[in-house]
Parts: sequence; C-alpha cells; structure tokens
Amino acid sequence: MKENLHPKVREVVFKDISCDYAFLSTSTLSSQETIKWEDGKEYPLIKVEISSASHPFFTGKQRVMDTEGRIDRFNKRYGKK
Repeated sequence: MKENLHPKVREVVFKDISCDYAFLSTSTLSSQETIKWEDGKEYPLIKVEISSASHPFFTGKQRVMDTEGRIDRFNKRYGKK
C-alpha cells in the first residue's frame, strides 16, 4: 500500500454551540482549538451548529408542514370532477 495516502484519524470533541452539547468521536478533521475532556486529556475542538441534541427531528420538535398527502393533493387539483 502507498504511504501518506490516507488522512490521519484522531479523536476530537464535537461541540454543538446552539445547546452546549459535546461528544467525543473520531474524525479526520483538525482544529487549532483544544478542550479538556472528562477523562482529563486535551482533544481538538470542532464546533458545529447543529447536532442530535438540537436537531428538530431528534428532539421531537419537528413541525409538520403538510398533513395532506401529495397524491390526494394532485387528485384534488387535477382529478376528475
């Protein structure tokens, strides 16, 4: 296999800035900012705007935009009268 072909995978902390939720994961991303994690080690910090803690689908606060189905709406508009 060729050397220096794949990016380096490291542990990083992703922090949701909208709800102050953070989790430790592995990624190829890097950052100049670091954060001290619960285990006492410092990890690179990647700030994200949305995560499972703030996304409406996962929090149950998702709005239902259209309760009528597409087929029913099509038939109502273009179906036989």
